Amino acid sequence: MSRRCELTGKGVQVGHNVSHANNKSKRRFLPNLQEVTLLSDALGRRVHLRISRNAQRTVDKVGGLDNFIVKAKDTQLSDRAQRLKRDIVRRIEAKASA
Repeated sequence: MSRRCELTGKGVQVGHNVSHANNKSKRRFLPNLQEVTLLSDALGRRVHLRISRNAQRTVDKVGGLDNFIVKAKDTQLSDRAQRLKRDIVRRIEAKASA
């Protein structure tokens, strides 16, 4: 399982630990990933995702998983999230046409 957020694409970054003597050693900055269960109103079911805490706050701010994922770009979404987006968009369009 990669250390990458399924909704925002946020991943591991690389940098240096810098000592007082200005010695540099490599280090990794890991994203704060959480296993969360989000409710999709359009699908009417719960969805398990591994997302960053920052993405979780954004989902809450935007008004839920459906609103966030419909507005998100496909390039930053994982394959699972892209399939989820297609399902949500189809369900929303079906409700709108009915």
